[in-house]
Amino acid sequence: MEYVLVLAVGLIAGTLGGVVGFGSSIMLMPVLMFTFGPREAVPIMAIASVMANLSRVLAWWRDIDWRAVGAYSVTAVPGAALGAHTLLVLPPRIVELALGVFFIGVIVGRRLLASRGVRVTRLHLALVGAFVGFLTGIVVSTGPITVPIFLAYGLVKGAFIATEAAGSLAVYLTKAIVFRTFGALPADIVVQGLIIGASLMVGAFVAKRFVISLPPERFRLLMDAVLLLSGVALLWIALR
Repeated sequence: MEYVLVLAVGLIAGTLGGVVGFGSSIMLMPVLMFTFGPREAVPIMAIASVMANLSRVLAWWRDIDWRAVGAYSVTAVPGAALGAHTLLVLPPRIVELALGVFFIGVIVGRRLLASRGVRVTRLHLALVGAFVGFLTGIVVSTGPITVPIFLAYGLVKGAFIATEAAGSLAVYLTKAIVFRTFGALPADIVVQGLIIGASLMVGAFVAKRFVISLPPERFRLLMDAVLLLSGVALLWIALR
């Protein structure tokens, strides 16, 4: 019954994440912590996140902006390796508390960037990648941080989902490799992550039909709603 609950939430989270490009980890993490405990939940989610982002890449392969992915990943990957190693010796609660407040503030930030016509370049993506990669190595998810950046770069709908997923895939693969190297990713955790990740993958392909028919402005409003949910969820996890 525990797996049924986790897989059901995983399907819902994968569908929502497939629509807006992030949010799966935030929705699924509380359930994983309740079911498996906090020590096991983080590496399980790392494996599941790899599969979730891989499914978005496969679903929107033709829409990926590979130059943006390269600019972001060149600094995000080493940042994630450093952050994942830091996670093994640093309690993440303070970071999650700060990120919860930040995610809610991103809603205002995205609108300010859009209203002023600020255009993000690949250099900006590289600078942000180092910061986001490090934080992603420490906490469960930092997907909402990249939302205003990739949107300001000019991506929307499938192109945004695919490009953000490709960059995140490199980051989460790095995080999983570091966990495995330091013994925090035993075989049973890998299997559990693969099972749960499968439900996220199904959700991503279910979501594609909704994204195609979704107007760009409604897509942005939906992302604002998930940003708010993400911020509240992280604050709850940090203060529980």
